[in-house]
Amino acid sequence: MTAIFPLIPRRRVLGLPFGGLHSMRRGLGSDVAGSRPYQPGDDVDKIDWAASARLSLARGTDEFVVREHYAEEAPRVVVLCDRRPSMSIFDNGWPWLSKPEAIRQAATVIGDSAVAARGLLGYLDEGDGTRYWHPPRGTHQLGPIDLERPFQASSGTLARGLGYLVEQRRDLPAGTFVFVLSDFLEQPSRDEWLHVLERRWEIVPVVIQDPTWEQSFPEVGGTVVPFADPETGRVSLVRFSEAEVAARREANQRRLTELLRGLRALDLDPVVVSSHEWRDVVDSFLTWADQRVFTRGRA
Repeated sequence: MTAIFPLIPRRRVLGLPFGGLHSMRRGLGSDVAGSRPYQPGDDVDKIDWAASARLSLARGTDEFVVREHYAEEAPRVVVLCDRRPSMSIFDNGWPWLSKPEAIRQAATVIGDSAVAARGLLGYLDEGDGTRYWHPPRGTHQLGPIDLERPFQASSGTLARGLGYLVEQRRDLPAGTFVFVLSDFLEQPSRDEWLHVLERRWEIVPVVIQDPTWEQSFPEVGGTVVPFADPETGRVSLVRFSEAEVAARREANQRRLTELLRGLRALDLDPVVVSSHEWRDVVDSFLTWADQRVFTRGRA
């Protein structure tokens, strides 16, 4: 089953249809960028006759004004995937959020939406310990070679990935959508985020966290439960006291609140994915798109 959401930029959206993007340069398009005096060689069809008549009347001479438009271009979309070991928990054998499946579903929805918008789709991760970069140079969907990568990336993978994308100036112009898939239990520093934001991309953090164990903590005091090491992803059996349960719940809730507050303070609109079920993942992105519609004129 296929579902898509509109790629809505936050800036300069007058007359912008869902699923379409316009570049900052002048060219063929529907959005008016401005006007200028007529120059020899300009297309006569671009003359704004009403504005030309008003200017000619005001100056008492024959004046011609040409209307310019923003060029229409295919949107560029990149998926930057965090594949540290902590992103491999839990698999489908557990009753909680399966991060690998959530990644697959989120990347598929993003890819389908980019293709529907006739966009160019790229992908980046360090899943096997080395950089894997699929530049956005064609209209294609993400396949198994992209979505079934291992989870062996080391600490700092998101910061390194964003830094690498900054260097790809030819492939990633201003306005490129960069969807960052991670649990953000480890994230770039504020300065690293700000450095990337200078590229004027549409950066979208996709926060993939289990609502039971990472966004909160269940009532498991006095019982033995499976607990995953965030560094290695290995699961072991641990007994928590009531006090430890309460402390972890408070810390997890505060961590999520501070994460979302910090991202929004950087003018980033996060997508929160708390389920690997296809319908829930789609709803998360549609909610993000609805919020973009509400706020896009205010950026």
